[in-house]
Amino acid sequence: MSLELKGVSKQVDGETHIYPTDLKLETGSFNMLLGTTGSGKTTLMQIMAGLEPVSSGQIFFNGADVTGVPVQKRNVSMVYQQFINYPNFTVFENIASPLRVAKVPEAEIKRRVDEMAELMKLGPMLQRRPSELSGGQQQRTAMARALVKDSSLVLLDEPLANLDFKLREELRDELPKLVAKRNCVVVYATTEPIEALLFAGHTATLHQGRVTQFGPTSDIYRTPKDLISAKVFSEPPINTAKVVKEGNVIKLGSDIKWEAKGNLSNMKDGQYTFGIRPHHVTAQELGEQAIKVEGSVQITEISGSESVVHFNMNGNSWVSQSHGVQYHDVGSVAHLFADVSQGLYFDDKDQLVSL
Repeated sequence: MSLELKGVSKQVDGETHIYPTDLKLETGSFNMLLGTTGSGKTTLMQIMAGLEPVSSGQIFFNGADVTGVPVQKRNVSMVYQQFINYPNFTVFENIASPLRVAKVPEAEIKRRVDEMAELMKLGPMLQRRPSELSGGQQQRTAMARALVKDSSLVLLDEPLANLDFKLREELRDELPKLVAKRNCVVVYATTEPIEALLFAGHTATLHQGRVTQFGPTSDIYRTPKDLISAKVFSEPPINTAKVVKEGNVIKLGSDIKWEAKGNLSNMKDGQYTFGIRPHHVTAQELGEQAIKVEGSVQITEISGSESVVHFNMNGNSWVSQSHGVQYHDVGSVAHLFADVSQGLYFDDKDQLVSL
């Protein structure tokens, strides 16, 4: 069983929202759509659900062509960032509503609603109405209604975005467990790379209506196939700079250089784009090949036990992400270390150089 998109595209009034897309999602899989706001995540989900018609291409579910099948005739559940509940129904009736439509026996409805309410920590609220709930409880009610149905396809469009930090952390732990027991395809849209890493599974990176890469989440994070995918999968943004390889030396500007060790020595001489994620540019000398870098501080952000420093280095705007409180005055010079062994190299077409 699987959900497969073949050459699916979407145009509206001559404007392309989704470029031709091929994607195959297996049953039992947890799949992330990762991209910035406006990258096409919601549109792609609505196409998967049958809420939006395609301009070209075909959609197959379990081998059957469902391209023109309306959402009412598909076994699909969808949860949006903005939770939606029936205001006049109790929490119990909200969760039970799709089961009643499917004419599930009453005893089975009660069993499944009680089970889902326990998992979503809604047991004491079953007789309340949505107006009597907090925002987090309302979102959990909407998610419980989507999951209780045992749909073949579950679509979650940034479902945790409006919840408080603690609840988000709890549901991030709970969600994979909830769907692991169901024989379904799960698609979860997010703007946050950390969320994709936490859920693992598979990730599709989206940029301006295009799926730039799809595969196991850890593989895409470690080896993005191009610079766009690397940028999508980095928050704070990945640091980039033009470098030149000459023999066994790599030069960044006139005063920063490092040895081309290991497989780097096999890379052809020439110019490349070097990319390094902010957590490999730190206030402490960490990593196998930590080199000194410095630049004029633009802003410092301190949150809890982490410090983020934005600085200008040789005309490049870079970001450092370090443990501990590392405060720098705006305009001062930050002295930092970059572990270049963790760097990525992209060619003149912005494709990752295989080393």
